[in-house]
Amino acid sequence: MKYDFKSIEPKWQKRWEEEGAFLAKDNSDKPKFFGLIEFPYPSGAGMHVGHIKAYSGLEVISRKRRMQGYNVLYPIGFDAFGLPTENYAIKHKVHPRQVTDTNITHFTSQLKKVGFSFDWTRTVDTTDVEYYKWTQWIFRKMFDHGLVFRDKTLVNYCPSCKVVLSNEDSQGGKCDICHSDVIQKSKDVWYLRITEYADRLLTGLDGVDYLPNIKMQQENWIGKSTGAFVNFTLKDTEETLEIYTTRPDTLFGVTFMVMAPEHNLIDKYSSRISNMDEVVAYRAECAKKTEFERTQLVKEKTGVKLSGLSAINPINGKEIPIYISDYVMMGYGTGAIMAVPAHDERDYEFAKKFGIDIIEVIKGGDISVAAYTGDGEMVNSEFLNGYTNKKDSIAKVLEFVEEKGIGKKGVQYKMKDWAFNRQRYWGEPIPLVHCPHCGIVGVPYEELPLVLPEVENFEPGEGGESPLAKIESFVNCSCPKCGAAAKRETDTMPQWAGSSWYFLRYIDPHNPDCLADPEKLKYWMPVDWYNGGMEHVTRHLIYSRFWHKFLYDIGSVPTVEPYAKRTAQGMILGADGSKMSKSLGNVVDPDDVINEYGADTLRTYILFMGDYSSAAPWSDSSVKGCKRFLERVAELPSMINDSKASESLDSCFHKTIKKVSADIEDMKFNTAIAALMTLINDISAAGSLTKEQCKIYIKLLCPFAPHLTEEIWESLGEKDLLSLTAWPEYDEAKTIDSVIEVAVQVCGKLRGTIMIPADATKEDMIAAARADEKIKPWIEGKTTVKEIAVPGKLVNLVVR
Repeated sequence: MKYDFKSIEPKWQKRWEEEGAFLAKDNSDKPKFFGLIEFPYPSGAGMHVGHIKAYSGLEVISRKRRMQGYNVLYPIGFDAFGLPTENYAIKHKVHPRQVTDTNITHFTSQLKKVGFSFDWTRTVDTTDVEYYKWTQWIFRKMFDHGLVFRDKTLVNYCPSCKVVLSNEDSQGGKCDICHSDVIQKSKDVWYLRITEYADRLLTGLDGVDYLPNIKMQQENWIGKSTGAFVNFTLKDTEETLEIYTTRPDTLFGVTFMVMAPEHNLIDKYSSRISNMDEVVAYRAECAKKTEFERTQLVKEKTGVKLSGLSAINPINGKEIPIYISDYVMMGYGTGAIMAVPAHDERDYEFAKKFGIDIIEVIKGGDISVAAYTGDGEMVNSEFLNGYTNKKDSIAKVLEFVEEKGIGKKGVQYKMKDWAFNRQRYWGEPIPLVHCPHCGIVGVPYEELPLVLPEVENFEPGEGGESPLAKIESFVNCSCPKCGAAAKRETDTMPQWAGSSWYFLRYIDPHNPDCLADPEKLKYWMPVDWYNGGMEHVTRHLIYSRFWHKFLYDIGSVPTVEPYAKRTAQGMILGADGSKMSKSLGNVVDPDDVINEYGADTLRTYILFMGDYSSAAPWSDSSVKGCKRFLERVAELPSMINDSKASESLDSCFHKTIKKVSADIEDMKFNTAIAALMTLINDISAAGSLTKEQCKIYIKLLCPFAPHLTEEIWESLGEKDLLSLTAWPEYDEAKTIDSVIEVAVQVCGKLRGTIMIPADATKEDMIAAARADEKIKPWIEGKTTVKEIAVPGKLVNLVVR
């Protein structure tokens, strides 16, 4: 059969759609499988081959599940709000709505050309007003439950995008969108209290099947630590300065304190600080630095001593100086730290620079050279002296500080509350109203959705003000509580909002009355398998788990965790081994590959190019190799001969069924395809195969190359879709070789191999080895000292 992909692929894509082959059925009697991918952001550049890899893993799993008799939900949608679209729209003077619709049309066309088995009837678009109605509904519920609050704080601000960014969106001091340098700016910010769920986000990881590195990254991002809160009194005042430490056992080694330059106590006691001018100047310098710059470990230590203000170490009553330094942030912990220079590298460098005392309290190092951060015997610590176990030392100190009323056990998290607003147009309007009498009031549920108004000028203001603030008809409103004149909130939600619950809307995408029908949620949830990029496991994955746990708490969803399993794919690199980028000119457009080689070749190559979870470079020659493989598959029907069945080939088939089945489940797609390539070589060596064997082969290949295999299936006289037929099963007995190859050693050195029955006894193995013509010269005329036989593996003859 000629492999004419240009006619085959559109033919089968049309038939799949006409017959509704991949439509999921709600509340079916079949076992369900909900496979989820990270829905794409529809950019103007269109999809690249990295998108194809991201979706191909669960595509293969989903196709196999259907053939195994599952009711499969494998949906697709578009995460379309956000800065990239708005920035593109501003640059090209086109409305973001038009940009989004054009991009979604292009993405849809590309996805359909690949032949993905998505249920297109459930497609969602986060910018659709009937979708973001429920995003706003969830936000309102969070507001009602006290999980939304507003605070003035220093924020990460991108002057280029004119928008406030969360820590997650400004890692490395760079804007996640335009990669410009981020600055610090004081603004009113809306937050979601994600820290209220920190413990549950951690403990929830115990009940899910996530890759170990995904769990580890989530744990590190949440950053739970146990320790103590300890109160240091400001000398000659009733004021206490609370600090948090994970090492209360080192309190006797505290020789100074460091406060955040912005700490409110500095202003409160400014009259006592004789060098306030120096403090003010230092504050101004800190304001120019991003949070990333301030918290870097490897940088020059800077700071100012507060002359006239000091603290008392509560454990021993000693007076210690107070400094301000940029590496202490008001948003982390309490805004002040105790410093133990003998046993902390950063404190040590600071103490050396400013000439501060360094007191050893743990033996084991040489503090004249460097800080000692290991464990050891406690010294210079009064009642702790002689303790050698850190756990016991900490327990003793905690007992002491609680007894004296100067401290208590405590827990802290590195994760901060989620900055949840953007001063931009293209996002979900925040459904809140500012009333001069009632304060902040939620837009009534019956008035949702609060629709994003149509505007011609959607550029952000110079001060970072939202474009919505310019629209009087949107801003001016009546208070939902008292009816007085009020103003709407003009910030919009961040891009992460719509993606924090999209998987739930797939279950019931057209429901006007609730985010999804409760019975449908019970049937489909949780997501059985979620695959995505590693770059989203500390933002989107944590955010969506947080939203889901909240929805569970208010009875809107039936499961405490949204995803039962989470895996990840590696990147596709350019042919030169570097990351694909337009600037380097190494981006591969999937349309180009499909036009030249066909979608099945693209699908097969993407999963054959290497380990699915690892990065791999693109190779045009390997693409051609996959095309040649599929051309060989197309010739299989011409090799059918039912009158000549090979027992050894039958065994090869059963082994391949077993391996491909297992490899798909383990996401070892490359070795599954390699096994099918090996099998086609075995078929060629045998000279023929039976019709039944041909059917088995194309069933195994179907999830990878569905268009070609459907065509072959039809050519064999079949009427039903191959994609919906039963997955092949293997006979375990036929996967075991009747004859095996065994190594033969003489005095421990390999001298040859022999073929023997798999069930041969030790005596038979030794006899066969001694009789082998290649082994005889090594043992003739010599005395046998010992004969060793390991069934199924080797024979070792020891002679002299």
